[in-house]
Amino acid sequence: MSCVGIVLVSHSAELAEGLKKLLNQVQPHVPIAAAGGGNEGEIGTSIEKITAAIESVRSEKGVAVFFDLGSALINAEMAIEGLKDPVPVRIADAPLVEGAYVAVVEAGCGSSLDTVLQKAQRAKAMEKL
Repeated sequence: MSCVGIVLVSHSAELAEGLKKLLNQVQPHVPIAAAGGGNEGEIGTSIEKITAAIESVRSEKGVAVFFDLGSALINAEMAIEGLKDPVPVRIADAPLVEGAYVAVVEAGCGSSLDTVLQKAQRAKAMEKL
């Protein structure tokens, strides 16, 4: 079964990798890629890392990209614009952790990219208590 791919963009490589590890335990068959930190391992984001992450999880169902802070959004948008072989890639308007968690569950159920993103966006309203 083909699933929507999930990309995690964070200024911290450790944060992105840790979240990927958590999500892989939830849905091990969903393709997830972490694009954290800059090219030299510093705090920041990298268009090259984001592009490579998108390419590594691409499927005919598409790719959902989650990010932590504003400049990560800018680099994700530039990475998407630079893709040579267009695939459906959309940036999620959702919190990184909660949104990606909901998205990976939906993707694992075979949901469409639109459904994955809609459900992930609802995570903004989730109460934690």
